[in-house]
Amino acid sequence: MKRSILNGKRILGVNDEPDILEILEEEILGACPTCGFEKATNYREAVERMMLLTYDLVILDNIGVRGFDLLEFAVAYHRPAVMLTDYALRPDVLKRSIEMGARAYLPKEELGQIVPFLEDVLRHKNLTGWGRLLYNRK
Repeated sequence: MKRSILNGKRILGVNDEPDILEILEEEILGACPTCGFEKATNYREAVERMMLLTYDLVILDNIGVRGFDLLEFAVAYHRPAVMLTDYALRPDVLKRSIEMGARAYLPKEELGQIVPFLEDVLRHKNLTGWGRLLYNRK
């Protein structure tokens, strides 16, 4: 089994849907058992965790937990953040996410690809969003 870059990393998943957090936890810990995965279900809890702990990645929902406010907070606290969204690549949401500093953007229907997606985010720190996808195709 290939060793994942996520092993040993601390990740915070923020979503108001417990089933989404469970899927994230199962996918990530199933592939990367030494990864630390923590959950928050609302804005206040997420902010408290980000103020107290350093995370290698923060996965944010953009709707029910005030995701764009959390993205702004995560970027200010130097917590690399990715947006997980119900919108399947809606251009305005993608553009806003990237402009605000999200490292990447993933529709919820692609949760089965969360591990390689997060591995790419960590592997290509200097590239965001579509830039990383274009880089991978060269």
